[in-house]
Amino acid sequence: MDKKELKKKYNFYINNIKKYNLSYFNNNKSLVTDAAYDELKKKILNLEKKYDFLNSKNSPSKSVGHKPSKNFKKFSHKVPMLSLSNAFSEEDLINFEKKICNYLSIKNQLDMEYSAEPKIDGISASLIYKKGKFLKGLSRGDGKEGEDITDNIATIKDIPKYIESDDFPEEIDIRGEVFIQNSDFNILSEKFANPRNAASGSLRQKNPKETEKIPLKFIAYTFGYERGLLVNNQFDFLKKLNEWGFITNPLNKLISGVKNLIKNYNEIEKKRSNLDFDIDGIVYKINDFAIQKRLGNVANAPRWAIAHKFSSNKAISKILDIEIQIGRTGALTPVAKIKPINIGGVVVSNATLHNEDEINRKDIRVGDIAVIERAGDVIPHIISVDTSKRLNTSKKFIFPKKCPSCGSDTIKEFNKVTKKIDAVRRCSSQDYFCDKISIEKLKHFVSKEAFNIDGFGKRIVENFWELKLIKFPQDIFKLNYEKIEKLEGWGKLSVQNLKYSINQKRNISLERLIYSLGIRHIGLENAKLLSKHYISFSKFKNISTKSDYDDLVNIDGIGESQVNSIKNFFSNKENIRVLNELEKVLVIKDTIQNSDDGILNNKTFLVTGKLSGISRAEIKSLIEENSGKTISSVSKKLDFLIIGEKPTKRKVDYAKELKIKIIDQSEFLKMLNKTS
Repeated sequence: MDKKELKKKYNFYINNIKKYNLSYFNNNKSLVTDAAYDELKKKILNLEKKYDFLNSKNSPSKSVGHKPSKNFKKFSHKVPMLSLSNAFSEEDLINFEKKICNYLSIKNQLDMEYSAEPKIDGISASLIYKKGKFLKGLSRGDGKEGEDITDNIATIKDIPKYIESDDFPEEIDIRGEVFIQNSDFNILSEKFANPRNAASGSLRQKNPKETEKIPLKFIAYTFGYERGLLVNNQFDFLKKLNEWGFITNPLNKLISGVKNLIKNYNEIEKKRSNLDFDIDGIVYKINDFAIQKRLGNVANAPRWAIAHKFSSNKAISKILDIEIQIGRTGALTPVAKIKPINIGGVVVSNATLHNEDEINRKDIRVGDIAVIERAGDVIPHIISVDTSKRLNTSKKFIFPKKCPSCGSDTIKEFNKVTKKIDAVRRCSSQDYFCDKISIEKLKHFVSKEAFNIDGFGKRIVENFWELKLIKFPQDIFKLNYEKIEKLEGWGKLSVQNLKYSINQKRNISLERLIYSLGIRHIGLENAKLLSKHYISFSKFKNISTKSDYDDLVNIDGIGESQVNSIKNFFSNKENIRVLNELEKVLVIKDTIQNSDDGILNNKTFLVTGKLSGISRAEIKSLIEENSGKTISSVSKKLDFLIIGEKPTKRKVDYAKELKIKIIDQSEFLKMLNKTS
């Protein structure tokens, strides 16, 4: 990569971290997970280390946090509030200790003594005391200058307002973390994404009386400026904080040697699920203040401290219950209800258990202590359970042999392709007989890739079902709007908007209608193949009148599983009735046979990110109608990457590396306008 490309890449990373910092520190909102932020930070630091010409004042190597908000007065910290370097492995800690020994010219490496302090995931704050009296409270800000949030800080009951101890310093800046306990967060969870955001938002209330209503806590752990402090090491300082009336972390320990740090790290990680506050790692500080002073700081971090981060995508929690969810195809999916735990900046309370075989293989039970994993946007799942902590009263989980919704038998089907019994157990009822299946089919019917009815989400489906306003897909187009207008939360305007959205979708393509029916094994691609083959809805609907299904087998891409699913669908009289009713209320467009002379002929496209006012299915249809093709991943075969809101960073970076043209939604639509 040449110098120009490296600078471009580096500036792209810097702009992103600047944007994330602004949102995180000023708007109380995390745009990315902690893991993604740490990974971006590491990339910037690695580039700077490798190439001297790369530098920026906004680099994490030179800056801390973000400029203070304009909503509060600014106040300079007498001693800067620095950030910490991160460690992710034992090797990182060994290297950290080696650097300390090298800096101090210690030839024979000794076991250093550390104050090991679990790192609470909250908001850093600085409390200034003079002659024992609390005078001012500041936020971290950009590390050099913070926000004056004294009135809000003063509402926190954990913070002593006056300290009479004889050994309390003449003047001191006590630093710590403002946070909300998980048990208290439950009452705020509808307003904030996680406890950290709740703490940050509460401290930034303009009216302190509003802050006072929030159950904020404060844990003290260090100091900045001091005059008259009479202790010589960190661990003794923590003891003094307790004596002076401050709360400190009960899990703080004095530890020697990296091996013992790792042992403590593993023990603390196991305890995370039982704590009433979120921790995202352990901070190790050289205990001796004299050694700390000798070591000093680099640009924005002390040489004498490091944060050992916990695995960003794993955590330990307790299984409170196991519930069975029923999908639109009748599949019974077990879901573990777990004690809420923060994994990578997201509070997780559910974890999938996949199927009956998975539960039996891992012997998962209610009450177990489990390891939960959440990787990227993948649904959290349980890796394993700790049987050594299982109670004697624990009982093996028995998967239901009857459907929890309709009472029908649950069955495991024989798969003719794999020659094995399926792992998934299903409700044996026929489609709309089972209420849970019916509700899920309706959710699928209005989903983005199907009818994509704006403002008609999953909750509205459930609400309208409970009120007996809908039971079958056709009911959506026959709603009683006068009755809806009288419901709580609805008004004339919202009902008009709903009516407009529904009427807008009365015109539908054959492929999207077929997909919306929720036939098992018939996804978007198979729906497209069927629509191209049958062209009109009347021909598709008449599949049921044929004595055999040989015609289906002849469609390239349609296999035995799809054929059997279509047979089962058309053998159900209720499904035929639904098709007939839909035909009365919809305009179903015939499939247009695409030519090879469209403006996008021989061009390939891939979409990443959320599009505005148009679904991915519609974009794909537009591409194909104009003779283009869509592919599933970034490769040399790709011509255009269409990006929407929050695109997948990996895809964008790889496309840039391959010099693939990146366009947004408006640029893509301009390409199509050239055909008119």
